[in-house]
Amino acid sequence: MPAANDIRKGQVIKFNGEAHLVMETQHRTPGNLRAFVQIKMRNLKYGKALDQRFASTDTIEVLPTEKKTLEFSYADRDAFAFIDPETYEQIELSAVLIGDAKNYLTTNGKVDVLFVDEKPLTIELPSTVTLKVTESSDGIKGDTASNVQKPATLETGLVIQVPLFIKEGEVIRVNTTDGSYLGRA
Repeated sequence: MPAANDIRKGQVIKFNGEAHLVMETQHRTPGNLRAFVQIKMRNLKYGKALDQRFASTDTIEVLPTEKKTLEFSYADRDAFAFIDPETYEQIELSAVLIGDAKNYLTTNGKVDVLFVDEKPLTIELPSTVTLKVTESSDGIKGDTASNVQKPATLETGLVIQVPLFIKEGEVIRVNTTDGSYLGRA
């Protein structure tokens, strides 16, 4: 097992019996005290972030990881089916694992899935996706104050705020981190 000094950003470590993704590491040597490593990490099961100090000589278990790019195929109740484009193997992920990412999944849309010990742990969406507007009310004539927005329902069921000129059937770009409108596609 590597020492705490050898831990790098992006690795998955086992801490308190659970997998944590390392987001940031800092090696510190304060004055006349012993050196330590400050690690900022996120629990992959619950999504909670935490800071933890390790002595620079502590050993930490690094879990073997693999990142695969998968294509979304279909959703069936509490399961989401993905296809590995290289092997054509179908992988089902639970709705709990997918979480709010389901609002941005379209058929043949690509996502990165992080596997730890051959089990899928997290899903990473691209920063933007293109989605079709399925329902949107017409803008009211004369309502031209700056930055007036209206709700629009997208093909995945997600409702976001869009400018008045967006109509049903248009394809728009959406930010996957906060669900905001970015522009026409």
